[in-house]
Amino acid sequence: MTERNKKLCVAVEKALSPPGNEAASEQAGNNVNVKINLRKIPLLAQLTASEMAKVKKELQVKRYARREVIIKKRASGDSLLFLLSGRLQAIDMTDEGRVIGLQLLSAGEFFGETTLINQSLHTSSVIALSDALVAFLSRTTALHLFAHSPSVASQIQKHLAQKVQLDYKFRTMLSINNTAKRLSSFLVLMKQKTVGKQELVENLPTHQEIASMINTSRETVTRALLTLTHQGIIRKDARRLIIVRPEALQEMTKSL
Repeated sequence: MTERNKKLCVAVEKALSPPGNEAASEQAGNNVNVKINLRKIPLLAQLTASEMAKVKKELQVKRYARREVIIKKRASGDSLLFLLSGRLQAIDMTDEGRVIGLQLLSAGEFFGETTLINQSLHTSSVIALSDALVAFLSRTTALHLFAHSPSVASQIQKHLAQKVQLDYKFRTMLSINNTAKRLSSFLVLMKQKTVGKQELVENLPTHQEIASMINTSRETVTRALLTLTHQGIIRKDARRLIIVRPEALQEMTKSL
């Protein structure tokens, strides 16, 4: 195991943490501690004090560099994983060796739950799209929370239902022959609404990442996004995409 990937102890920094804000800290060599507020992880936010204490005792943290593999396809799953920082992506590979991009993961999200529940093997690999910090919670503790913590059980049920719906929408999107229409459908799936009715795609994937997810080339994605920009339908702002004309984008998914 490399220095970057070695397991790290999780501890509470009581002197630095306000009451009720349990935090985990990371110490590796001479590195400065990285504080993690476990209450900010949605799945863990409503745990009781005793449940949180057990999670903190067993949680293990690893650091990954960009492009490193966190999960290998067909490996057995013995942990529930939490992305603490960075970006990850679930991927698969065709028989011809072409990478297919699947789910994108952002900080605060968890993964590996289906493998734990089914006691099966992972059906896809997960790689780091940037430097990432990932926490691992043992199968025994995770399954106990699934069964005995009302807040966790409720979130897991909702998560699995949403995952089924999203998987169906993605399969439907991939069946679209027209690339421009497929890209427009992808943006509609990725968008989030904000207070002013403005719709955004936060943490916009790179053109290559989008290409792998909608089964096309990076150059095709670049051309299609430029076309939407010139038409005044979208506008890029740093790492996010602003949908200026949501109705026009929705129409693109139907009319092409």
